[in-house]
This record gives sequence, C-alpha cells and structure tokens, in this order.
Amino acid sequence: MQSGKDSVAPSNVPLLDVGRGNAPIRERFLQRIAEIYDQGCFIGGPDCKELERLVAEACGVEYAIGCASGSDALLLALMAFDIGHGDEVIVPSFTFFATASAVARLGARPVFVDIDPVSFNINPELIHKHITPRTRAIIPVHLFGQCADMNAINEIAQRYGLVVIEDAAQAIGAQHAAQPACSMSDVGCLSFYPTKNLGGCGDGGMVTARDADVADRLRKLANHGMHPRYHHSLIGINSRLDTFQAAMLAIKMEFVEQYADARRANAARYQSRLGASKMAEWLELPSESEGNHHVWNQFTIRVKGGLRDRVREDMRQAGVGSEVYYPIPLHLQECFQYLGVRHGSLPQTEKAAAEVLSLPIFPELTAAELDRAIDVLESTLARMSQTAAA
Repeated sequence: MQSGKDSVAPSNVPLLDVGRGNAPIRERFLQRIAEIYDQGCFIGGPDCKELERLVAEACGVEYAIGCASGSDALLLALMAFDIGHGDEVIVPSFTFFATASAVARLGARPVFVDIDPVSFNINPELIHKHITPRTRAIIPVHLFGQCADMNAINEIAQRYGLVVIEDAAQAIGAQHAAQPACSMSDVGCLSFYPTKNLGGCGDGGMVTARDADVADRLRKLANHGMHPRYHHSLIGINSRLDTFQAAMLAIKMEFVEQYADARRANAARYQSRLGASKMAEWLELPSESEGNHHVWNQFTIRVKGGLRDRVREDMRQAGVGSEVYYPIPLHLQECFQYLGVRHGSLPQTEKAAAEVLSLPIFPELTAAELDRAIDVLESTLARMSQTAAA
C-alpha cells in the first residue's frame, strides 16, 4: 500500500496515520455500522461469529473467541487454566504492561526472563533456570511482529508440563517455521487496538484455541462464566467484543495480508538504505530470524552511544515521528518492585530499553515519507557523532 509517486519530500512524517489507513474503506465501514445500528444487535450476533471464523482460519486453529481487548485475552487465557495464587508464570520484561499485569491480577507471580538481544523476544536458553515447582505457564511475546522461538519454548513446556500462552498482540499473520502465530500453543491472544496490524476503531481482542474444552471454557469466562443464559458454571468476567468492532475488523481482514506486505516492503527499504549508511556504527538494525515471517508491527532500531533520546528529540523537531517501545522494563516498574527483581538482573532487557527507537512503518507510508525519515535520522546521527568525537 506504499506509494512511490511522491516526488516532493514531505516536511512531516507521522509515526502512525490511522485515519489514512481507514480512509479507503470508510464508506463500507459506515454502511455496515448503519445497518447494525438499525438492527440493534450490538453484542454478539453474526458479525462477531464471522470475525471469529476469519481469525481462526487465518491463524490455523479450530476456535477463536472474541473479547473486549488484548489485555482481557491474556487474562482469560490464564483463567482458563485456573492460574492464580501461589502459581508462577514466566514472562519477558521487555513487553507491554498487560503481559505481566494479567498474571499479577490473578494473584500469580510474574517471573521475568531476559530477552535475546537480536529478536527482542524471550530467550529460551534462559527459561530453564527460572522454572520452579510453582511454575504453571510461559507467555512468550511475539514482539514487534516477529514470533518468538516457539519450537524451543514448546519443548521446554512439554518437558515440565507447562501451559503455553502466545501473546501475539502485535503479530497477527506472523509465522515461525511455517506455523502461524496463535497456532503453536494452548491459547493465543490477539489485540485489535487501532495501532495494531489489524486495528479496530476502539478496543477489541481475541483468544484462539486448538482444544474444544479450552475454547468452551474461554467463551464462558468472557461472558460471566454463563451458559446457558443465567446458568453460571464458572466465575467469569464481562469481556465481550462489540458488534461494531467485529464488523469493521471483518472488513479489514480482507486486507490484512496486504497490510503486512506493505510493512515488509517498508522494512526492506529501511534495511537497504540504513544498511549502507555511513552511520552504521551508531545504528543496529532489526532483523528477521531464520524461518520466521515478520509482519513488522514496529521497525525498531537501536541507537548506540547513549544518543537515543537526543536523536529522538531532534527527529521530533524535524517533524519525524518515532516512539520508544519500551523505555522502562516491567521488572523496574514501581508496581512490580514487590517481586524484588534488581536493576542489572536482566542486562539485555535493560540495554534494549536504553537504545530502542521505533520508526514509521505503517502500510500507507509513502516512499517519500520513508526516505525523509531516513534522511533526518542520518543527518541527526551525523551531527551527534561529530560532537561525540570532538
């Protein structure tokens, strides 16, 4: 969806442009919303069932259950296996807050494991030493659109009898060893937050499952533990996907591969130009691990030499958007200090948090905008590297 027609360099380049992405299908959205409005079916119904069918098919699983958000998807996944007080769940610290907060909300203990410095995903080689008799589950996060090493993680889980829950909030359409994200575990979790590769017009999420009993449990838990109506076999929560969101997402499912292809093309252009940059000594580019299909929810570089924050500010002043995902690792967040994880205990996570910078990569980004972002980044680094060398 990238356009190469722009010959004049734009003065401003946004990190994201959700409105631009939704514009081509605006009339379809509005027509379907009007139909639902007139029908009055705002929760559940055919649109939700159709989206669940489309997502299950795309993820290569039998079951998909809509819920209110990606955060709730993680919570429901843990609840489906009765994970709670006294249990431990292995998670990365370099991820969005919801990965660990879902564990803590149920009274279980998040156990933070360091990342692989290249992929930014949890390092399977470090998981073993964190397993105890209380360990119940592993939540690998497919960060920035690239799957974690699920073969290695599943081997560990099988050896110790652990549940595996994929946090694929950023990775619909990604693959590891030709297997889709959300198909390689007991439960997969997706987010439809507007900035995701499949983004709605508000919050929304989905859980996937391969097992019928697990799927049935997930569906009940998302609806107050209720089935049939007013019969509650479980203590669930209210986490249902709105029909408006489901309808809009079902329309966008037609384009989800096209969106991913455009992101991959943008990533390739970044790689080509920045890989040949004279500023390579100050930059480390992201990569696609062997056997993976990366969908590039983010294009996240490392800025070395302690220059990241200065580079970001200079780019902002030049009109180029960027973001830091994530500036404070979870194990150093105030709310998790009770866990007693010391500063320095996850060195790769802490190093990444100090260096990462995500650049614009949304599907509708034009070639001129992308080149402008690169030009500003290179000129900013050139100035700063001269200052550092002086």
